[in-house]
Amino acid sequence: MTQRIHFTQKLDELRMLVLRMAALSERAARDSVRAYLEGDSDLGESVIMNDVDINALEEKIDAYTLELLALDQPMACDLRSIIGAMRMSVNLERVGDEAVNLAHRAVFLSTRASLPPNPRMEQLAAHVLDMLSKALRAFADMDTDLAGQICAMDHTADELSLKVLKEVISSMVEETRLVERSVHVIMASRHLERIGDLSTNVAEAVIFIKEGQDTKHRCRG
Repeated sequence: MTQRIHFTQKLDELRMLVLRMAALSERAARDSVRAYLEGDSDLGESVIMNDVDINALEEKIDAYTLELLALDQPMACDLRSIIGAMRMSVNLERVGDEAVNLAHRAVFLSTRASLPPNPRMEQLAAHVLDMLSKALRAFADMDTDLAGQICAMDHTADELSLKVLKEVISSMVEETRLVERSVHVIMASRHLERIGDLSTNVAEAVIFIKEGQDTKHRCRG
């Protein structure tokens, strides 16, 4: 019984680590978007520097999951929680990486003349951040209904990213001096789209933990 209590405590600690990593990853995503939209190079540099904290938490979660797997033969629901936490940490670390990539774009573009306002990029950024927020809330509350909504949102993120691409290419054709900065805008939209994809992965992990259903790749078509 004592061993089971210890196992349960470690499982709770693992969940808290994932929630802490989720908070850091979401903050990185939001700060990188603000750095990009506002041309704030200092905030962009801060996102880049703070990525080390997200990476450290991923390593700690890896160690916890290995310890839990070695402690006992987990029951099915416990095993799903452990595997789900591993999936979460991988995707959250990648959210941090995409935030860093976007922050690099923000820092670069801050050294160049400002491009014309791009409402579509603002729309894409807001949509993707909403996806991430809902996916993380779904994990915190183990809300599979909310997690299931993320799939449809991912299609919208893909469509918005494609519209950004088409609009930016059109502006590049019309005015070649915008080419260098426009390429960075295209890459920035790709980083945002990837955060949307990773948010979908997080939502899929929630469904896996709660219901035991593996929905990976089912809403990509």
